[in-house]
Amino acid sequence: MTTRRLAAILAADVVGFSSLMGKDDEGTLARIKSLRREVVEPKVNEHHGRVFKTTGDGLLVEFSSPVEAVRCAVGIQQALAAQAAQEPSQAIQLRIGINLGDIMIEEDGDVYGDGVNTAARLEQIAEPGGISISGKVYEEVRDKLPYSFEDQGEKQVKNIARPVRVYSLQAAPIGTDALSVRSALPLPDRPSLAVLPFTNMSGDPEQEYFADGVVEEIITALSRVRWFFVIARNSSFTYKGRSVDIRQVGRELGVRYVLEGSIQKSGNRVRISGQLIEAASGRHVWADRFDSELADIFDLQDRITESVVGAIEPSLRRAEIERASAKRTEDLDAYDLYLRAMANHFALTRPASDEALRLLDRALELDRNYSAAKALAAIIHNTRVVQNWADQTEIERGIQLAREALADHRDDPTTLRGAAVALAYLAHDFEPALAAIDRALTLNPNSATAYEHSGWIRLIVSDWRTSIDHFQKVMRLSPLDPAMGWFVAGLSWALLVAGRPEEALPWARKAAQEMPTWMGGLRPLIMALVELGRLEEARAVGQRMLAFDPKYTIAIAAARHSSQQDPQFRERFFAALRAAGIPE
Repeated sequence: MTTRRLAAILAADVVGFSSLMGKDDEGTLARIKSLRREVVEPKVNEHHGRVFKTTGDGLLVEFSSPVEAVRCAVGIQQALAAQAAQEPSQAIQLRIGINLGDIMIEEDGDVYGDGVNTAARLEQIAEPGGISISGKVYEEVRDKLPYSFEDQGEKQVKNIARPVRVYSLQAAPIGTDALSVRSALPLPDRPSLAVLPFTNMSGDPEQEYFADGVVEEIITALSRVRWFFVIARNSSFTYKGRSVDIRQVGRELGVRYVLEGSIQKSGNRVRISGQLIEAASGRHVWADRFDSELADIFDLQDRITESVVGAIEPSLRRAEIERASAKRTEDLDAYDLYLRAMANHFALTRPASDEALRLLDRALELDRNYSAAKALAAIIHNTRVVQNWADQTEIERGIQLAREALADHRDDPTTLRGAAVALAYLAHDFEPALAAIDRALTLNPNSATAYEHSGWIRLIVSDWRTSIDHFQKVMRLSPLDPAMGWFVAGLSWALLVAGRPEEALPWARKAAQEMPTWMGGLRPLIMALVELGRLEEARAVGQRMLAFDPKYTIAIAAARHSSQQDPQFRERFFAALRAAGIPE
């Protein structure tokens, strides 16, 4: 009797099988049998698959879940890549194709149908060591797995009536990022832009902070134009000091335009040169040079913003650009100290953090109402608490600065987002924190930092749906962010709050890979593993955590997570820590 069902089919085939057999038939067959026994079959069993057909150089596997099929394929390719790195002369590569479709199962367990045939065709067009999936599989896994997929377009494949949408990914060795090839990101449905770090032409390395700070201001001003999609500063600055192909930048960041330039500061004079380039074609859309007194630096930044907006979207009114301009301090010395503090904050070390607070104290002595400086100081105090660098005095100081910043200025998204996260985490004052972060996002719908802060705040008040959505927006606005580990950790926590440990696990693994010494990435990994019944792995992560922080206990965890508003979630977390061997 023949039955039908929907299934994910994985087809795998050895690359260059005939050539390998011609050189050493017995050795090749032995290696392939070993590959199936030691790598493929354990991975298939781990991901609940069923091998229903094998040939001399390939196999077909059925999965009930396309997510598990892709996870299995990545695991196999990673294991093979790791083996090849150790023994290049014995390396065997596979091509893998995965499709989701209707299949027919015979009484003997064999499987037929277009679902199988399409998977086999996808395997044939995959790169050696790579994975090709159909559009149906992509739609099922795109938001559930921490992998990037490159759209290969529609392809006509042999014996399949309709073209098949194909996506590819290339698995990397275990212990590295999930992908060895960064795929092109799709363009947003509005004008999209990345601002690269400007070259410091002053001849003084000490002026780097000034050049970076001016670019940060330009990014902020552009991002407040709600009709634009603007890449976050942290991703743009990954290109600092590098000679890059603008077309590559456009592909990697998923933007249509790139702004680059240079800054020269000499005495009280500033010269800024900029050029706006269409990434795909390399065409120069706009270029200009601006000279002014240092006292007019804010006006200069506004003129650059206006020029870029006018070149991309001439229909935008001057009033919209003015609305997007932030209120700044009128004291240039205070502004200079703020830029220096920001540079130190991004270093994320304790000495640099100490210096940032010292600089901000001096800035506030010069301008007591400098709200952005107060908000930045509040964020730094919050970071120091998270990193165990602070005492109760710092907590109180951070809360005070956050409240003062909000009182000084409620229309600056930079101030609002900084005050919001400090009020939530340090004061546990969630109502004004949520109001502030919502207003920050209204004023600046392109702020990756605001979306990140919102994701964390929503997480601790158990609004996991909004938290998941906002962490996903962060990853698109800042796809190359060095702090990606924070984002994926936040997403894994939100999925755990939602009671979805299976979906949380790959993101928690990615967090632990991105920031291997950060405790915040190990905690959600432990919880996901425990709730999936993988206790041995959880205990191994627990030992890794205790190696980093031998004094870590359940009591310390309770104190650090006191802001979490869902008592049931807290108890689930503490139970997971106990199961992983963390002492009381």
